Amino acid sequence: MNNIIVTVKRFFKNKNVVTILGVIIIMAIIYFGYNAQINSQVSPVRVPVAKQTIQPRQLITSDMVTYISVPAVGVSSNVVRSQSLIVGKYSNINTVIPEGSMFYQDVLIDAEDLPDSSFTQVREGEVPYNFRVTMESTYGNSIFPGNYIDIYMKAEDDSGQIMVGKLIENIEVLAVKDSSGKDVFENTSESRTPAYLIFGVSEELHILLRKAEFMSEYSVEVFPVPHGGAVDTGGTPEVGTEYLRNFINSKTVNIPLEEDNNNTENNVPEGE
Repeated sequence: MNNIIVTVKRFFKNKNVVTILGVIIIMAIIYFGYNAQINSQVSPVRVPVAKQTIQPRQLITSDMVTYISVPAVGVSSNVVRSQSLIVGKYSNINTVIPEGSMFYQDVLIDAEDLPDSSFTQVREGEVPYNFRVTMESTYGNSIFPGNYIDIYMKAEDDSGQIMVGKLIENIEVLAVKDSSGKDVFENTSESRTPAYLIFGVSEELHILLRKAEFMSEYSVEVFPVPHGGAVDTGGTPEVGTEYLRNFINSKTVNIPLEEDNNNTENNVPEGE
């Protein structure tokens, strides 16, 4: 027994033996650690996915969600892993969740936090304006959010002469809405008819457009034209922007409201 102990002690006192054993131990640790890491990455985990294509602003119900198994390495940290955290939420604005897609935290939103994206894009110092349009006036629904337009005006002067001209130019369209206020282009499964263009304008231009809306006596029409585009006036005289603005202001009056309305002014056409 003593001989065995002495032999073992001599064995471990040999530097070459100790070095070899150290290398073997380190390689074993690396091997088993690497295998454990790989196994943890490729082991399947169950995650909820969309059972159907989910459109923007759509309430997510339980029948829209199913589970699949995927390798853990394919599941990022912002993937929602529980159906209970998905059902009852809404898909975010301008976000389509494709069938089979995982649910990510930034595409889910509570109803009270669901904004109207068009109003969040109005620049500081501007006010939003709902500009009435039709399928025809939008060139067959060819005006999209992000496009720039000019606003033209057609009217009759006091002599009955028809005039056409550019009233406002270079306005960015923030949204196109249908008559119920839904975004025309956000839903890929529905065909929606444009009823309003949403854009931001200065308070001065906002009032000018509001005035024009009430000028039915002068057969006023305002319509969009792609920025820089030409308008076929059909031989009708084309007038300048300043002329049109002066015409609108000359045909409207400012009536102060009562003090409980903060002394704001209401603009209506003369004689109405």
